[in-house]
Amino acid sequence: MELSVQLYTVRDALVADLDRTIDRIAAMGFTSVEPYNFAADHDRLAAALRRNGLAAPSGHAPLLSANQEDICAAAQSLGMRTVIDPFVDPARWASVEDIAATAAQLNDAAAVAARYGLQVGYHNHWFEVETDFEGRTGLEVLADHLDPAVVLEVDTYWVAVGGQDPAALLGRLGERVRLIHLKDGAIDRDPTSQVAVGAGLMNIEGVLQASSAVETVVVELDDSAGDLFAAIEESRRFLLARAGA
Repeated sequence: MELSVQLYTVRDALVADLDRTIDRIAAMGFTSVEPYNFAADHDRLAAALRRNGLAAPSGHAPLLSANQEDICAAAQSLGMRTVIDPFVDPARWASVEDIAATAAQLNDAAAVAARYGLQVGYHNHWFEVETDFEGRTGLEVLADHLDPAVVLEVDTYWVAVGGQDPAALLGRLGERVRLIHLKDGAIDRDPTSQVAVGAGLMNIEGVLQASSAVETVVVELDDSAGDLFAAIEESRRFLLARAGA
């Protein structure tokens, strides 16, 4: 698995000084990053990644609410493989019909992305797994309606916040899951309770053991009461130590 970091974690620093922030990420030893809303400041981001030898195998973008051609063109130029829509309104997870409609939109986006040599994915929060449809989560219902070309990036922390066992859900979703977000913390909705991977309550070992089909592991913190750069670096050290054990 390749190890990446979601740049949303350091969004405030990126706004203040994009170049210095990307330099700091690279200096930690990361070789891959996952940008967000990357079409908005594409040229500066591309230059910073290129200068540091950083790859961007995946990125987050509002595929279902913005210009897909612009997003895919920017993703292609950054060398991405996968463009991931990170959010669909919670109100659209209340019925199978609404979820199927979202799947149809993602399928259509995948057809656009394919022209650029890209695949499309979806990233969950907690509300997609809180809903119950005869024993199945909304995320599983979504997967049932997706074209085989569309993948999932499962945020394992939000799965746990939503009341599901992340390892069990990964097992049920199978090879559909090509990327995961790893984060740790108190397993609640307060983002400031998030901490470095390995320092919280998540069963990280169980998640990784259930991720046999996963190509990319992405470290992320939505926020933290501590230092975000330190948490990213600690997360990388923890995961590399586990891999070398």
